[in-house]
This record gives sequence, C-alpha cells and structure tokens, in this order.
Amino acid sequence: MTAIEQTQAARPRGTRLPRRARRNQLLGAAQEVFVAQGYHSAAMDDIAERAGVSKPVLYQHFPGKLELYLALLDQHCEALLQGVRTALASTTDNKLRVAATMDAYFAYIEDEGGAFRLVFESDLTNEPAVRERVERVSLQCAEAISDVIAGDTGLSKEESMLLAVGLGGVSQVVARYWLASGSRIPRDTAVQLLTSLAWRGIAGFPLHGADLPIEQH
Repeated sequence: MTAIEQTQAARPRGTRLPRRARRNQLLGAAQEVFVAQGYHSAAMDDIAERAGVSKPVLYQHFPGKLELYLALLDQHCEALLQGVRTALASTTDNKLRVAATMDAYFAYIEDEGGAFRLVFESDLTNEPAVRERVERVSLQCAEAISDVIAGDTGLSKEESMLLAVGLGGVSQVVARYWLASGSRIPRDTAVQLLTSLAWRGIAGFPLHGADLPIEQH
C-alpha cells in the first residue's frame, strides 16, 4: 500500500483536508503517475483517480497538467539541491566531503518514489520551462561544489566550475547506472568506489596558499 493509499484509508470519509495537505496529496499522486507513465501518457483523470478526488478538486489547485508537473519538478529539484548543500556542509574533511556529496546523489536517485526520473529522465525536456529547471538545478549544484573547490584550492572560478560540473555529472550518471543495473553492489560500496576514483584526481590540487596537496587538509 502506498503512502497515498494509507492516508486515504486512515481518513474518515467526507473529511476535508487543509489546502496545503491536499496540495501535497495531489503532488504525491501526480508523482506516482508521472513516474510510471511519463508526462505525455499521464492524464489529469489518472492523477485525480490516484489521489481519490474529483477532477474539479485537482483543477482548483493546478490549472493544468504542465503546471502540476512543474510544481512537482520544483519540489524535487529543491530536494536535490538541499541534499548536495547539506552534504558539503557536513564536514570540513575534504575526502569525507566528496563522499558525502556523492552519497547525496545516490540517496536522491535511490529514493523509492523515483522522483529523479522527473529531473534526469524527463520525456518533456523539449518544454522550455522544464529544460530551464533541470539545467538550473544542475548549475546550482555545481556552483555549490565549485565554491568549496575554489575556497580550498585557489583555482579560478571557471576552473573550479569545470571540476564541479564533472563531479556532479559523474555522480548522477553513475548513480543512475547503479540503480538501473539492479543495485547489485551495496550503495556504501558503490559510493566508496566512486569517491576513490574522484579523490585521486581532486586531491592532486594544492591547498590555497600551501604547497601541500588538498588531501593533507
């Protein structure tokens, strides 16, 4: 039984949900439908039925399917960005920080709701509003990583950003492969392997204002 079904079963018939709770319920139902069917195959009727509401109730909160998809995309892009920022701030040990950041991507992609598919595998990337959001969150994550690299190494903004884009891109591509291949390697082991690969490269850059490599931090 999904979280939506559990909520519906626990709520007495005829009970009106507060607006925010109803919106969250509708977003949860929409996520299940969009992840399972893709944007183009999903219908507002399917989402309303999944949420256990009438279609007019759904339209009270979202004027159309695209607006509903964008609201869901905004929610999950923010979740990814916050996960990366939290990982970067979790320690001052650079190797552990690389591991934490990569694990943030794995955790995001492993989430059972499959929301990462809306961000990284959307069938609506030809829609400018969707493409802009996906590109923006990738850029924001890279900027967060770049700030740490620049602060530790003294590399230029452009050089730090290039490395950050590489680290973020590798993390999400490998995590998606790991999930698609059946997660046969435990997540901790997969993160450790990827961290070792990335660390051998990033650790070679000297600390800002020092001759020691970054791994001596």
